[in-house]
Amino acid sequence: MTQTASRRAFLRGQFSQRRVMRPLGALAPEAFARACTGCMDCAEACPEGIIITDSDNLPVVDLRLGACTFCGDCLNACETGALDADTPWDWKATVTDDCLSLNGVSCRTCEDQCDEQALRFRLMTGGRAQPIVDPELCRGCGACAAACPAGAVTFTHQDPRPDLQHDGVNPC
Repeated sequence: MTQTASRRAFLRGQFSQRRVMRPLGALAPEAFARACTGCMDCAEACPEGIIITDSDNLPVVDLRLGACTFCGDCLNACETGALDADTPWDWKATVTDDCLSLNGVSCRTCEDQCDEQALRFRLMTGGRAQPIVDPELCRGCGACAAACPAGAVTFTHQDPRPDLQHDGVNPC
């Protein structure tokens, strides 16, 4: 796992920081922090109500509250340039060991919610099932995370450069 420290985090004594899920079209972390004023126009424009503020008073997406429909209303509301339509949404779902199916409880809620059919389950011994996320099909919308009763779905930022992957970001 690669973790980076922003200037803001470094000055607060946080020498490594996980990448947080910013709204659709968010610039790279340092550029976003410079451009975003914290006005929260993006949150007010979000029809799904999934954009909240973080400890830095900047917008983050909390997919536990619901799924992103990629409508672009947050992009259109941003007047600072912190959100750019040309920036891809490179988040993919991953499932943790807290998954009910991995622990012998029959649950396929995440699979039922995935319109892209990116989630499948492989049967295992002992009444368990292994959740498998197809990264080619997963759009990172969060429908699976919002529905998961165990909170076992996290997201990984898929940087186009493989050496800069960020693992296990919670939906918030």
